[in-house]
Amino acid sequence: MMTPKAFRFHAGAILTLGLPLVGSHVAQFAITLTDAVMLGWYDVTALAAQVLAGGAFFVIFITGSGFAWAVTPLVAAAEGQGDTTQARRATRMALWLVTLFTLVTFPAMYFSRPIFEALGQQPEVASQAGDYLRIAGFGLLPAIVVMVFKSFLSALEMTRIILWVTIAAVFANAAMNWGLIFGNLGLPEMGIRGAALASIGTQITSMVLLVVYILRRLPEHTLFQRMWRPDWEAFRRVFAMGVPIGLTTLAEVGLFSASSVMMGWLGEVPLAAHGIALQIASLTFMVHLGLSNAATVRAGRAMGRADWPGLREGAISAVVLSMIAAGLTILLFLTLPGPLIGLFLDPDDTRREAVIATGSILLAAAALFQLVDAAQVMAIGVLRGVQETRVPMIIATISYWLIGLPVAYGLGFGAGLGGVGVWLGLAAGLAIAAILLMWWFWWRVFPRLSDGGTAAGAPAT
Repeated sequence: MMTPKAFRFHAGAILTLGLPLVGSHVAQFAITLTDAVMLGWYDVTALAAQVLAGGAFFVIFITGSGFAWAVTPLVAAAEGQGDTTQARRATRMALWLVTLFTLVTFPAMYFSRPIFEALGQQPEVASQAGDYLRIAGFGLLPAIVVMVFKSFLSALEMTRIILWVTIAAVFANAAMNWGLIFGNLGLPEMGIRGAALASIGTQITSMVLLVVYILRRLPEHTLFQRMWRPDWEAFRRVFAMGVPIGLTTLAEVGLFSASSVMMGWLGEVPLAAHGIALQIASLTFMVHLGLSNAATVRAGRAMGRADWPGLREGAISAVVLSMIAAGLTILLFLTLPGPLIGLFLDPDDTRREAVIATGSILLAAAALFQLVDAAQVMAIGVLRGVQETRVPMIIATISYWLIGLPVAYGLGFGAGLGGVGVWLGLAAGLAIAAILLMWWFWWRVFPRLSDGGTAAGAPAT
């Protein structure tokens, strides 16, 4: 049984590491949020198109980010053992892998309009979504490179710089959006295409700032020297861990993107309401994601030291903190849905009240899955820290695609519940994932580690 003193110690360590990460995730999400708010003020059709295109970009981005997230447990474990060389090798090969990933996926973004049309989206929405992705695709590489650098710095417990760089990016993105979407500052009025250009500028700015910081503050890591030289052993280790991480995240994010496609079948107003409600729910999710990242670092360091009591107590503390945050979120969603939805809409838009009414119902549905959503991401964070990635990938695929998606379609269209049914399907998938992931860590992985074994999904070193 963990003592109150032990909880205070681990909770304090997690919050010290995690709060800047929470802030950076919130700030990072604020970039997407700014796009949604400004495009909602500009035109509801543009907002609906950005929901589709932004979701598609995010699916590709998050899949490639699996290689970036593999850096955190590998570097954390290496630093726990005092092995700086291994930390550098893993980070360099992650940069190689995200570059290769971008080259493979870019054509799908550039030629995306026919894909949206084939998915049954309305012609104008599909056209604008295609315009957005054709431009935004050029920002994929700097966006994922930023994730590699953030993972590297997080593993070194240097999280404040991540927060400050991301905050700077928020302001840069807002300024560029204001100019390029609406045609302010003497710039052309470009609508959704302006939002895409602003995103590219923001991603490049963030990448440059982090490169400068690493060069100045961490010269001993020599991260950028001999970047052209392959390191196939490290390449295989990052690939073996990054692919399951990327596919695990793809399974969850893909479920939400599929829900956006289904909402598009219901019309522009349900899709816009879904997009806004999803933005709000995703914003609160950033708290849990930041705590999960901190749990990954703490678990990786504990694994490097073979500190199994510390691993157990740290995992419990992280989950408790996440549950507290989820409880506050539920209260917010149930008491203030209308004002939250209204922030995204032009007061003079004729469809404003219809979007608010639909979105408020969806936020009530979102309140149902806050606890399980928090539980599943915390379990994933701890499992990544101990380099257990393959079974979580299988669990995520089953929970989201074999359970969540069919239930969402069945309730939304078969049972005639519409958008609420789709969101209840999301809740079902998340609940199954949370139960299975927690069971896998506490009843299978942790006993094996504490008895002197290794995580089943850990790549050989």
